[in-house]
Amino acid sequence: MTGTPRTLAEELRTRPDGGLVGLLRARPDLLSPVPGDVTQLATRAGTRASVARAVERLDRFVLQTAEALAVAPDPCPYGTLGTLMGGDAGDLAVAAELPRAVAELRAQALVWGPDDRLRLVRTARELLAPSAAHPSPTGLGPTVTKAVAGMSPGRLQEIIAAAGLPTTHDPVTAAAALTALFRDRDRTAALLDTAPAESVAVLDKLLWGPPYGGVTDRPAPHLQWLLDRGLLLPAGARNVVLPREVALQLRGGRAHHTTEPVPPPLAPTTERDPQLVDNAAASQAFTALATVEELLKEWDLGGPAVLRAGGMSVRDLKRTAAALDTTEQLAAFWLELSYGAGLIASDGEADERFAATPAAEEWLRLPDPERWAALVAGWLRATRAPGMVGTADAKGRALAALGPHLDRSPAPEVRRRTLALLAGLPPGTSVPGAAVLARLQWERPLRGSRPAAGQVPADGAGDAAGPAGAPAPADDLRSRLAQWTLTEAELLGVTGRGALSSHGRSLLDIPADTAAPTPAETDAAAARAAARLAPLLPEPLDHVLLQADLTAVAPGPLHRPLAEALGVLADIESKGGATVYRFTPGSVRRALDAGRSAAELQEFLTAHSRTPVPQPLAYLIDDVARRHGHLRIGAASAYVRCDDDALLSEILADRRAAPLRLRRLAPTVLAAQTAPDQLLDGLRAMGYAPAAESAAGDVLIARADSYRTPPRTAPTPVPDGPPSPDPTLLAAAVRAIRAGDLAATAERKPVHAPAPGSLPRTTSAETLATMQAAVLTHSALWIGYVNADGAASQRVIAPVRVEGGFVTAYDHTADEVRTYPLHRITGVAELADDSV
Repeated sequence: MTGTPRTLAEELRTRPDGGLVGLLRARPDLLSPVPGDVTQLATRAGTRASVARAVERLDRFVLQTAEALAVAPDPCPYGTLGTLMGGDAGDLAVAAELPRAVAELRAQALVWGPDDRLRLVRTARELLAPSAAHPSPTGLGPTVTKAVAGMSPGRLQEIIAAAGLPTTHDPVTAAAALTALFRDRDRTAALLDTAPAESVAVLDKLLWGPPYGGVTDRPAPHLQWLLDRGLLLPAGARNVVLPREVALQLRGGRAHHTTEPVPPPLAPTTERDPQLVDNAAASQAFTALATVEELLKEWDLGGPAVLRAGGMSVRDLKRTAAALDTTEQLAAFWLELSYGAGLIASDGEADERFAATPAAEEWLRLPDPERWAALVAGWLRATRAPGMVGTADAKGRALAALGPHLDRSPAPEVRRRTLALLAGLPPGTSVPGAAVLARLQWERPLRGSRPAAGQVPADGAGDAAGPAGAPAPADDLRSRLAQWTLTEAELLGVTGRGALSSHGRSLLDIPADTAAPTPAETDAAAARAAARLAPLLPEPLDHVLLQADLTAVAPGPLHRPLAEALGVLADIESKGGATVYRFTPGSVRRALDAGRSAAELQEFLTAHSRTPVPQPLAYLIDDVARRHGHLRIGAASAYVRCDDDALLSEILADRRAAPLRLRRLAPTVLAAQTAPDQLLDGLRAMGYAPAAESAAGDVLIARADSYRTPPRTAPTPVPDGPPSPDPTLLAAAVRAIRAGDLAATAERKPVHAPAPGSLPRTTSAETLATMQAAVLTHSALWIGYVNADGAASQRVIAPVRVEGGFVTAYDHTADEVRTYPLHRITGVAELADDSV
C-alpha cells in the first residue's frame, strides 16, 4: 500500500511483523480472542476498555504527550505538538524526549499517521480531552467553537464587535473569526493591553486550571469587560470558562504547567559496604524463617476459628501478635506470607478454623535456604496485600487478616518494579523511600488519582487552584503497595539497611522480557537467590551449654531434631542471637508425659551439652520422674487410683481439691465428677504429678500430635488483566492476522457481486464446479464458511482434493491443510491473478 494511510487499520497493515508483535505484547488484551484480520485488530485497539488500560500504563511524559494531542488540532503536525509540550520558547529536554513519546504512542496504536498529520485515536481523545464533567490534567477548557455553541447569534456578534472584529453573517464564521483572533499572539496581546488590571488577575487565576469559574447575576465591571470580548465565555447560568485558545496564548503555547520529560532521580543515595548489606539481609532472612516457624508451632494443634465472613477476628490477630512478640500489622504480614506460601489454610470443617497444612511439614524439613526461597517466591507473585488489613472496604467494613477482599492485582508488578529500581543502583546503595515512590508515580501516573479540579470563583474570591498535572498523591494504591514492598523486603531479608542484597538481585534475574514472569521463572530465580544466601546463613548447632541455674543456652540456631526435643524438655525464656531455655518441674513432666524416661533425659542432655549436666538439673529430673505416674487418672467420669492410700487421704483432706468433687470408692481409688483432663490439670496445679492411663491401665503417652488441614494449595493470584503472551503465541497470532487479512483484502473476481464485508454466495453446483476447476489449475479461492457453531468467516484456500462431499485444501488463513464440508461453504469466488 502506498500513500498516506487513511485509517489506523491501513497503517497497521503496513507495519512489519515485528511492529504487530510489539503492539500485541504491550497490549495483550487485544489477543483475546486473536483478531481475524488487521481491521478487527484496529477496531479492538480503539475500544474504550482497551484504550483506557493502555493509557493507564503510560509513563508521565508519554501521557502528557497524549494529553497535549487531545487538546491539539486533529490532525496535529509534529511542530505544533512540540510547541504544546515545550512552549513557544522551546525546551531542550522536551525536544530530546518527544520522539520517544510519539514512538511509544504510535507503537501502542494510540497515535497513527505521519509526523505532519499525527492523529490520536478517537477513544483516547474522548478519554483525555477536557470537559466540564472530566477536567483535563492540562487545566485547559473547551475551544471557542464549543464554548459558543448554543449562544445566540446576536450576542456572538456583539462579542466579536467588542473584540474589534468585523461582524459576520452567521455564527460559524463569527466563531472562526474569534478563534483566529485568539490564536494570533500579537492581536491577543494588543487586546489584553487594554484590559483592566483586575481583569488580568482573573485570567491569571484561571490560567492553569481549573478553567471554570462562578459569577453572579450582575458581574463586576472587570468581569463584564472579559465577557464582552470573549476572553471569558458563558458555561451555564452562573459559570464562565476560559477558552482554550486564550489560555494557550497566555501560557506561551504550553499545554502543561510543568512537563516531566525525564524521570525524577533516585537521590540522595547512601553507600554502604555490600558485604554489610548482605549480612544484615541474611540475619533478617533467618529471623523471618524463625518467625514463620514459630507461627506454625503456635498453631500446631489448630489455630483460631474462621469468621463467618472469612478471615481472623481482631482478638485472634492480637493473640497471634502477642505470641510472635510483634505488632498486629506485622503479624498480619507473617500470616499472609504463610498463607500465600500454602503453609496455613482453613480446614473446611463444620467448626472451621485455621491450621497448618501438610505442606508445612514438608517446608519444615527443607534446608533454611530452600525454605526462604519458598516464602519469597510466594511473596513475589502474591496479589494479597497484608497492608490492607484493618482498613475499611467499600461498605465500611474492616478487612480481616486471611479474609477475602485483600487481593490487589497490581501488587506483583509494583513489588518487582520497586525491587528493580533498587537493583539499578550500585551494590550497597540505598535511597529514601520517597525517591522510589516519586519514580514509580512518574512511570505509572494513575488517571483519577489526582485531586479533582474544582471551580474557582471568577470574581476573585477564594484561592486559586494549584497547577494541573501535579503528581499523584502518595496515598494512592500503587504508592501504598510500594511502601509496603520496601518494608516487607526488609523483613524478608531481600534488602538490608535499605539496599538490595546480592541474593535479592538474583530474584530479578528473570530471562523472559516480562513484568509478569511465570511461576516457574519466579521459582527458578528464588532458587538462585537461595543459593547465594546459603553461605551467609548461620550453620545450625548440635549442642547447648547447660548452666547451674537450671537453664541452657543455645549459642546459635539448633538442628531441628535437637530444637524440637529441647522445646519439649524446657521452656524458652528469651530469644535473640542466643536462645535461653529454662528447665522447670512442669517442663520435665511434659517430657516424661511424651514417653521419655529419666535415664533417657539424662543421656540426651549429656550427649548434647558442651558442659557437664549440673547437679541441680539432674536432681530435678530424678525428683519429677520419681513422683511421675504415682497417681493414675482414668475415665469413669474420672477416677484417681494410687497404691498409697495415705496419699489419697491427703488429697481428700486438701481444700484445693474441693472443686474436683472427689469421693473414695476404695482404699486406693477416688472417683471425681469432672473430666479426666480437668482432673489431671487440677491435681498438677496442687503440686502432684499424676499420669493419665488408658482403659487397659497403661500409662498414656502425651506425644505432640500435630493438627493439619487436608491437602491445600496456595491461593491463586488475581491476574492484573490478561497474561503476558509468550513469543510462540505472538508469532502464531501475527501469522493468523496476516492470513485473515489476506482473505479479507485479496482482490476477487466478481461473482454475484457480494456486498462489501459479506460472504460470497453461489449455488451448490457452482461451488462444486469452481472447486474442481481450482484443483486442476492449482489456483486459490475465496470462500465463505459457517462452522458447526454457526460462526461465519471468510477464508482463502487452495483446493487439493474434492470427494465425498468434502474439500481438502491448504487454508492460507490458518496456514495449514484442512478439510471442509461442502454444505457449510456459503459460496466461492476466484481471486484475481497473483492475489495470493
